[in-house]
Amino acid sequence: MMYAMYDGHARALAPFRGHATWMTALMRGAGGDRSPSLRRMMAGFDLFAGARTTHKRPSFGLDTTRIGNRDVAVEEEAVLTTPFGTLLRFRKDIAVRQPPLLLVAPMSGHFATLLRQTAETLLPDFDLHVTDWHNGRDVPLSAGIFGFDDFVEHIMDFVRAMGQGVHLLAVCQPSVAVLAAAALMHEDRDPLRPRSVTLMAGPIDTRLNPTRVNRLASSKPMAWFEKNLIATVPFGNRGAGRRVYPGVTQLTAFMSLNIARHIAAHETYWRNLASGEREAAEAHRRFYDEYFAVMDLPAEFYLETVERVFQTHDLPTGTLAYRGRPVQPRAISRMGLMTVEGEKDDICGIGQTMAALDLCSGLPTTMRSHHLQTGVGHYGVFAGRRWQNEIYPRVRGMMQGYQ
Repeated sequence: MMYAMYDGHARALAPFRGHATWMTALMRGAGGDRSPSLRRMMAGFDLFAGARTTHKRPSFGLDTTRIGNRDVAVEEEAVLTTPFGTLLRFRKDIAVRQPPLLLVAPMSGHFATLLRQTAETLLPDFDLHVTDWHNGRDVPLSAGIFGFDDFVEHIMDFVRAMGQGVHLLAVCQPSVAVLAAAALMHEDRDPLRPRSVTLMAGPIDTRLNPTRVNRLASSKPMAWFEKNLIATVPFGNRGAGRRVYPGVTQLTAFMSLNIARHIAAHETYWRNLASGEREAAEAHRRFYDEYFAVMDLPAEFYLETVERVFQTHDLPTGTLAYRGRPVQPRAISRMGLMTVEGEKDDICGIGQTMAALDLCSGLPTTMRSHHLQTGVGHYGVFAGRRWQNEIYPRVRGMMQGYQ
């Protein structure tokens, strides 16, 4: 019911937001930027028009990358597509074969484009592929269900589609599934098993230094999550009738953790527009256009993730199973493994990702490494200056050692 009300409210406001956008363009075209009073009015229209969620994936916008001393053209190429996700390759116009890398994006309420900065940093050095998950709101019921095991299966299928020598890099939530996929492929001696796995700010063992997010996930019975957080996609959408965890619900939860900061950011945005500081305002717009683009998660995947990862802790307790088959990280005997954490991460506490190193006891210690980045929170682990200058060189060096 709440999702239907939200959807109806958004549709009802859409014409007014469109009118506000039109008024802003009209006033700017008439020279409104030269008048302080009109700039303030335009800023108000702009703020109203942009303060809304969307449900379409933004563009990655990675059309070129710098390799050596020249700019190289980049094209997006769908390598493998299922109803729930696409293995997206950023094909570069170069003759040299680069090591293949699969960037596994979280399925946690935002599109894979949230990792744009991560992908941009990786692109010059690797044949980069990304898990471009589809919005559950747009997947018809005829496609069937998508649970935790299906997520693991997609990772294995994507790795196999990429060929030999694949490196895996998981950001946040998919870390458990990525380690499970690697363990299964190594136990089977799959010739296409990954060469290395990097887990960044991922919830391998949330019993260690639990955060507010971890405590919330473990404080309620599963029946509460299903009753209060699962909704049905309203009619008028391709996925009408599908049970989902709405992306807007996840966005609301994330924003509530730092609501004062988000309010202050929008106030600053209005002031920048009103005073003509267009460059600062544009940076805000780019961030929130991405942040407000939300995707719905299939209900089965969300509920199983909450239960297996955050409540019963299946992977660290040795009870995780894939389609009834035990998952054994200790079966991994030859693969580079690196974990990365942020000192100020308020979503994934210190030690939670590093726990993967102990689980992979079959790996020599020389093949296991950890990096704790000082001065960064959750997003700073995979985006921003310290990711580019301090974290990435270590990640790249580890992968290069296993090419």
